[in-house]
Amino acid sequence: MTPYDLDVRAWQESWDRQQETFMPDREHRFAAMLDAVEAVVGDRPPRVLDLAGGTGSISLRTLARRPDAEVTVLDLDPVLLTLAEAALAARATVVAADLNRSDWAAALPHRDYDAVLTATALHWVDGPRLAQLYGEIRDVLRPGGVFVNADHMPDDAMPALGERLSARARELRAARQRAGAALSWSDWWSQAADDPVLGPLVEKRRQIYPTGHSPEWTPPAAWHLDALRAAGFTEAGVLWRGGADAAVAALR
Repeated sequence: MTPYDLDVRAWQESWDRQQETFMPDREHRFAAMLDAVEAVVGDRPPRVLDLAGGTGSISLRTLARRPDAEVTVLDLDPVLLTLAEAALAARATVVAADLNRSDWAAALPHRDYDAVLTATALHWVDGPRLAQLYGEIRDVLRPGGVFVNADHMPDDAMPALGERLSARARELRAARQRAGAALSWSDWWSQAADDPVLGPLVEKRRQIYPTGHSPEWTPPAAWHLDALRAAGFTEAGVLWRGGADAAVAALR
């Protein structure tokens, strides 16, 4: 069997629904990201790096809005990369690289990008490495290019309200999963393990991540902004916020 034996639309839909139990406003953050890209590139075709891009969720939405975009998806997970490659076909370049290694950019097909976008992924990188990674991301952006990271980023000025919002989100997620509206994270991976194409890749994934994606590190947005400025970005700020999640943006 090949990746093209997969029912790619069904797997992408299942992934999206599972992710939306964590982020009901997931499409809003994607739209804010793409608005920032268009603000930077104007009418010319954008070159976009979908960093830690998983199944290619950002890339698919980028191409839906801008079919002329030149897109690269980078991730390490063999299951998610297979889904990305099958869904994107020849419309994007899909590469495997480990963001915990400082040489990850050597896998990229281009030396610079108009935008680097990532969502709900870099919390798997610890603080010292993430601060270093921000500098490496800056280096793959063209002058004036934009970086956007959307993730769990509480507002440290509202700790009590932020925790209540997070608790409410957990309750709603559990209710959706109980009702069968979407799979849980563990159930999604269990189904992938049972698939004849994805199953062997799930086992390969276990070898890559024998203890999971630890750590799950979610500092406040202010930490990210300080780290981005320290990495040499000319400006950095909060582009979007929804509850305890935010998207920070920075210009090279």
